Amino acid sequence: MTSPLLSVQDLSVAFSQEGRKTLAVDHISFDINSGETVALVGESGSGKSVSALSTVRLLPYPTASHPSGKILFKGKDMLTANDAALRKVRGNEISMIFQEPMTSLNPLHQVERQIAEVLKIHRGMSDTAARKRVLELLHQVGIPQPEKRLQSYPHQLSGGQRQRVMIAMALANEPDLLIADEPTTALDVTVQAQILQLLKDIQRDVGMAMLFITHDLGIVRKISDRVCVMTEGKIVEKGETEKIFSNPQHDYTKHLLAAEPKGNPPQTDTSKPIVVKADDLKVWFPVKRGFMRRTVDHIKAVDGVDISVREGQTLGIVGESGSGKTTLGLALLRMISSTGEISFRDRDIQRFSWKEMRPLRRDMQIVFQDPFGSLSPRMSIADIVGEGLAVHFPDISQSERDARVANALEEVGLDAATRFRYPHEFSGGQRQRISIARAMVLEPKFVMLDEPTSALDMSVQAQVVDLLRDLQKRHDLAYLFISHDLKVVRALANDVIVMKDGKVVESGPSEKVFDHPETDYTKALMAAAFRIETAGAGIVSQ
Repeated sequence: MTSPLLSVQDLSVAFSQEGRKTLAVDHISFDINSGETVALVGESGSGKSVSALSTVRLLPYPTASHPSGKILFKGKDMLTANDAALRKVRGNEISMIFQEPMTSLNPLHQVERQIAEVLKIHRGMSDTAARKRVLELLHQVGIPQPEKRLQSYPHQLSGGQRQRVMIAMALANEPDLLIADEPTTALDVTVQAQILQLLKDIQRDVGMAMLFITHDLGIVRKISDRVCVMTEGKIVEKGETEKIFSNPQHDYTKHLLAAEPKGNPPQTDTSKPIVVKADDLKVWFPVKRGFMRRTVDHIKAVDGVDISVREGQTLGIVGESGSGKTTLGLALLRMISSTGEISFRDRDIQRFSWKEMRPLRRDMQIVFQDPFGSLSPRMSIADIVGEGLAVHFPDISQSERDARVANALEEVGLDAATRFRYPHEFSGGQRQRISIARAMVLEPKFVMLDEPTSALDMSVQAQVVDLLRDLQKRHDLAYLFISHDLKVVRALANDVIVMKDGKVVESGPSEKVFDHPETDYTKALMAAAFRIETAGAGIVSQ
């Protein structure tokens, strides 16, 4: 029998902090053979990424240590390898794709330089040879007109394009093993489907093995040959993918398979008062060129949209990256300039000055996609949640403010005693609850939820959906829910609009849009989402 390409044997990982040791990975073992895909599945904090980073010793040593185990790659133990041996393996024989390409790519370097660097370091290529190979890679990963993208910076690319650049960097030296750490979590369903198909095609063409880390079981079923299920640092179940899905043995595996947003959205009630309304809303960004910086064209981010959100109702906004979803939400809140009519609780606010808008801000709140990025790491939870109270209710006493903060935290399911901690001391789901508490403490009438569950584990997603539904029912809140996760939208929104290139291509009651889509674009969006989830044949690509 052929030896496995990678063999992880009895691996443990511990972290030391202030004299205490915490075991993050607890005696795990698994193998990966050449050409196969093994998925590590589990919720945040289960030890998936720590296990993967250990394979090429990318953990923060000496804070991290390995009390036990071996990691054999082509028969050589990576845990005892010297620095020279590790440099030969990293980026050459083992490559990694990380979850968030915007933070993994250098914002100061152009695409060509970032990919070419890998080729020059490991293969000693000249500038000319490296450029030729970079163009081949960009073409291979599906970047349109790659010659025009060589001089682009990461911020000039879409989320899907940035992830394709990351894949190009990882594949530059044709590695034997690719480690993909949540590579599709923040992507739209159609882009997600394209990336998965791309990885499968490249794997088939070059015969590499893949370690795929994710919390999305729909993706696992689509892409992996074998599965290892992790929780609390241990592998509790492993086996062939279809066997795990059809006959799970461990309670935790059953819990993961059952975890998805459930329940029904509020019933549509046209008698409810309209909280936010917009007519012919437009957000056009000028394209300026030439020495005189004349406007030669416009990017029509939002182009003539009509919208209304009623009290106690949820309007879901779906569409791919760049479709104008978030821009529409920000325009409704008067966070960016727009044309058209905007009314909030029967008041025309489109011509309000910044000063006139300020008293209304307490009634119009936002919950962002990334709770870690939207919470200040230098402020305690009490200060973060209470900041809005200090601005909008400056006359209340410190004790009353503290009581309101405690009540808001308890309302979102957090222990009020934790309010003196800092964001890094909480899990992703807990941080998102803090973000929701920060919005709810002001008792708003309208809340814009911008991808609030996309970065969360499946079970945590379900909990946050239940929480949002409960808060809406309790306070009669109007929600504008922006997401590319159609399961979550279906569970929360009673009405849906589908956006593409700044325009509404379809709208109506949730059941109608989901079950009987009319436009080709909506059909493609639904097909891409639900084929991933059910592991059906074929991938929809745009």
